[in-house]
Amino acid sequence: MIILVVTGGIGSGKSEVCRILANKGLTAQYNADSRVKELYTSVPGLLESIEQKLDCVLRDECGQFVPQSLAKKIFSDRQALEIVESLVFPALVKDFRGFAQGFGDGIVVFESATILEKPQFDGFGDKVILVDAPLEVRLERACQRDNADREAVKARMSNQKLMNVISEGETDSRIDAVIINDDTIEILEERVEKTMSDLFGDWRKDIV
Repeated sequence: MIILVVTGGIGSGKSEVCRILANKGLTAQYNADSRVKELYTSVPGLLESIEQKLDCVLRDECGQFVPQSLAKKIFSDRQALEIVESLVFPALVKDFRGFAQGFGDGIVVFESATILEKPQFDGFGDKVILVDAPLEVRLERACQRDNADREAVKARMSNQKLMNVISEGETDSRIDAVIINDDTIEILEERVEKTMSDLFGDWRKDIV
């Protein structure tokens, strides 16, 4: 198995890059940002462990998980966030490994917006592609996509500190390739193809 991490900040277009890869045949893809939301209720005992560690109730009177309660708890409490991540991230990695087993020695995409921000994932993945664009371009895209005002999006972007400094020209040794998404979809497709060829050579032979 070859783990290809695709990451990028808000509005960078990482999901578009993953769609391009899927259209080219690389459909073995795991969206960590979406999947992690399902783990709270699908992993036995996970939610109970979080409630115990945080000393709070995250379910309604019917016993159903209330994500808003968790979001409110960790929004301004760094320690609570770290506790939740210490419990959820191992479950996420285990879930991904189970998903990836079915693809043998082929390439499996792990899409995540925050993986480079989290020390628990240091060393994770065989290759890391960062999708990037100028900050103003990312801001405009996110506003249009989410139908949100600029200040709300800027507040969300400010939490992705590493992504922001990379957009401003900083480098990170963990990143194997950067795809700049600041042009047409056709140009982006060309850049994806070139990047995959640079990283893997005849990469289609590793598609399962």
